Amino acid sequence: DTAEGFADVAEHLATKMPYVKFILPTAPTQPVTLNMGMAMPSWYDITGLDDRSNEECHGILQSRDTLRSILQSEHNCDKGLPYSRMALAGFSQGGALSLFTGMTLDDKLAGILVLSGYLAGAKQFKITSGLEDTKILHCHGTSDPMVLYQMAKKTEEMMKEKGGTDYTLKPYVGMEHTIIPDEIQDSLGFLRDILPPLKVGEGECGNKEPSEMTVKELKSAIQRAGLGNKAVGLMEKEEYVKLLQHHQNHQNSKY
Repeated sequence: DTAEGFADVAEHLATKMPYVKFILPTAPTQPVTLNMGMAMPSWYDITGLDDRSNEECHGILQSRDTLRSILQSEHNCDKGLPYSRMALAGFSQGGALSLFTGMTLDDKLAGILVLSGYLAGAKQFKITSGLEDTKILHCHGTSDPMVLYQMAKKTEEMMKEKGGTDYTLKPYVGMEHTIIPDEIQDSLGFLRDILPPLKVGEGECGNKEPSEMTVKELKSAIQRAGLGNKAVGLMEKEEYVKLLQHHQNHQNSKY
């Protein structure tokens, strides 16, 4: 549950989705009951991995607020990123927190990716009205010795019982508590589906043509389209317009 632990996967995904900003928070270091009370990076206390132990998960509400704060900061920044262009993802405990947080927000996210995770804090969990159809992909190994696949199935059942309508549990035969290439590829497909590249003119600029945008809007559109590297050295508005128009024509030729 540290940023370093997921950095390689995030870097790989970022090369495939250059228009997406990846933020990797690290869990606070705190005593964990299951770790003989010794301190370790953890989003909440873990007393066991059975259904009863997962009812409380002391500290999960505080960690949810941490993620909420990060999302809110992105939403309130200069570009005003809408929640519909954000997603939560995590492995194991990080996946559990992503699921708990994403479905209890005030605003609907583009989706949630859970890798070898489960529903934590079930006793406190209630899906916010309007978020029932949030897209969720839960990837899990059938041979996971830490978070048993049976627990993943139970999570799927509980999510549907609580109102979730777009929950997909994808099993990986023989996979243990880890991440494999096939899973990364499936995760990439899911993220591309819920966070497709914006076409030029979409977003805070409305449906403006590049020639109608201000320089600030042009630079913002360039970043969202993943064209930042190609814009290095550009100075004049006409140069930004030409770059975006070329990108737009290339995108349109795909359809």
